[in-house]
Amino acid sequence: MVEIELDGKKVEVPPGSMVMHAAEKAGTYIPHFCYHKKLSIAANCRMCLVDVEKAPKPMPACATPVTQGMIVRTQSDKAIKAQQSVMEFLLINHPLDCPICDQGGECQLQDLAVGYGGSGSRYEEEKRVVFHKDVGPLISMEEMSRCIHCTRCVRFGQEVAGVMELGMSHRGEHAEIETFLGDTVDSELSGNMIDICPVGALTSKPFRYSARTWELSRRKSVSPHDSTGANLIVQVKNHKVMRVVPLENEAVNECWIADRDRFSYEAVNSEERLTSPMLKQGGEWKTVDWQTALEYVANGLKQVKADHGANAIGLLSSPHSTLEELALAGALVRGLGSQNIDARLRHADFSNTAPAGAARWLGLPIASLSTLQRVLVIGSNLRKDHPLFAQRIRQAQRKGAQVNVLNAKAQDWAMPIKNTVLADSRLWVSALAGIAAAIGAETGAAAPVSGEATDAHRAVAKSLLGGEQKAILLGNAAAHHAKASSLLALANWIAQQTGATVGYLTEAANTVGAQLVNALPGQGGLNASQMLVGKLKAAILLNTEPAQDTAVGATGLAAADMVVTLSPFKTNLDVSDVLLPIAPFTETSGSFVNAEGRLQGFHAVVRPLGDTRPAWKVLRVLGNLLDLPGFDADSSQAVLAAALPGVSNGSVVDAARLSNASSAAIDTSPAEVAPCVASIYQLDGLVRRSTALQLTADARTAQALEGAAA
Repeated sequence: MVEIELDGKKVEVPPGSMVMHAAEKAGTYIPHFCYHKKLSIAANCRMCLVDVEKAPKPMPACATPVTQGMIVRTQSDKAIKAQQSVMEFLLINHPLDCPICDQGGECQLQDLAVGYGGSGSRYEEEKRVVFHKDVGPLISMEEMSRCIHCTRCVRFGQEVAGVMELGMSHRGEHAEIETFLGDTVDSELSGNMIDICPVGALTSKPFRYSARTWELSRRKSVSPHDSTGANLIVQVKNHKVMRVVPLENEAVNECWIADRDRFSYEAVNSEERLTSPMLKQGGEWKTVDWQTALEYVANGLKQVKADHGANAIGLLSSPHSTLEELALAGALVRGLGSQNIDARLRHADFSNTAPAGAARWLGLPIASLSTLQRVLVIGSNLRKDHPLFAQRIRQAQRKGAQVNVLNAKAQDWAMPIKNTVLADSRLWVSALAGIAAAIGAETGAAAPVSGEATDAHRAVAKSLLGGEQKAILLGNAAAHHAKASSLLALANWIAQQTGATVGYLTEAANTVGAQLVNALPGQGGLNASQMLVGKLKAAILLNTEPAQDTAVGATGLAAADMVVTLSPFKTNLDVSDVLLPIAPFTETSGSFVNAEGRLQGFHAVVRPLGDTRPAWKVLRVLGNLLDLPGFDADSSQAVLAAALPGVSNGSVVDAARLSNASSAAIDTSPAEVAPCVASIYQLDGLVRRSTALQLTADARTAQALEGAAA
């Protein structure tokens, strides 16, 4: 450790640290713009100039390495005058349009100008004007005259998102941040550039001019999309969600969120919201009160049970539903005497389940992804399926990690890939068997099945046999594969030979939680595919749209006597008989369990829209109308305590309940169907209804591919 004196206090920091790091440790604030703890040091704003004893001039704290015995003063006349001079320079060309700027009230330049700026400027020359740019539907670059060239956005693209979409052209007062060649900013993490911009140059296009920052209430929440469980701050005005930004949690999402976490809020304010219960009568949809709708559902379920038996009733739930909703859904179905409940909507191999009471999971803490040295990813479009996991693996790769891929086609993950094995998705088991054979040839161990090793297989094997911290990660396509059990069994054998961990990236916010609360068919129960091919007489659809969310589709539901949809949106109109409006994540309390098994609870941030009700309350009342036991909880916390006892908010569930063990026999014959995987902005009902997200390049590409396939 190196000891320095900072404003009279002794501070110890590791060798190689900068003065800025010492100041952070000591709790001393040094003004800055270009410095960001997650980005490389640029030292181009000079706002952090400090007085270093024996140095002939002020030094930038962000780029001055500490030395033993160094004496630094951040509040001396020399330091303060230097900082004031820099502020004066920064404001020479800045337009000073604070009254109309969206960043007003949360602008670093505005804040520091108050502390370090003068009451007037000595510069009377005409200010420069920078032409605005159109970079897509998410980020507004309408006011680039405000840019102070801190290059945070440029470095974020290069270092975190992995794509240098913005860069600085020209020099001096002609310098501009731009995309070059008129391109758009298309990264799935692009919205973070808005957060790290210290001025009003980059702003949110959907939020722009809709509210002032001091008018907004800030409430904590958790993302309902992928399995990261990103922590959010939802900003609200007049009981309407206006904006979503990240809540820093180093163990989960650091200080970043994906664009679908940030912009999907548009859906909760959309015209497609269902605000009252509706019944289909004579082919016409009619609005009714809750009592009428729930009694209709309860009587319908009783009638189907009496006429066809309990096994004719089934429930399909989205894995984006909360733990509380899933727990009560399971209790409802089982209370009626049926075992037909499933949240594995896109699966094809339903035998690939964890041991009773356990769940398939990531296999290691999310934070450990950043420190891996060897990775094999099987069946995932990592960058689009799990943007924040990809970001962590990208950081590991920047430190020297080798990333290996087994996939159906080459994809741009915005990071160098060490080795790629390409194979038709139907042949992934035999391709993985080839990697196992190559590892067996190196270690002398007998592979569990015969496989033919090619040079590509041997290259992956050599990579996995090196390094120390290693992981084999199965993506959404591997989880939904028709031979998912065989893929997992082979992955486990490879992991045993190489010292790696095995894990599923897991598709949705509550994929792990759904398993923990047993939202799975019991003994003799029907799985999701069986329920969707016409075997039900009464189907309950919780938060799901079978036409988009399942591998089978919704056509089989036409054979049912009654289909009940619980959704925040007017959906499933062609197959449903009843629509019950339930609250999205912004209007209900609940919990998700992310890929690493971390339970994260959240509260409603706005009141329910219209006659919308939280789904757990709807299920509780329905259970009471059906005279079922166990439906007396008066809060979502009480439901959670009963469903997942002994697990506190923010903690990881007991390791005994997380298992990727498999004893399945390995079948290397080709699979009959390709896996069903949702594209980045078709994952769930919220992202599908976000106008801005559907205008992105990723969404347009997916729509074009779907059109071509049709």
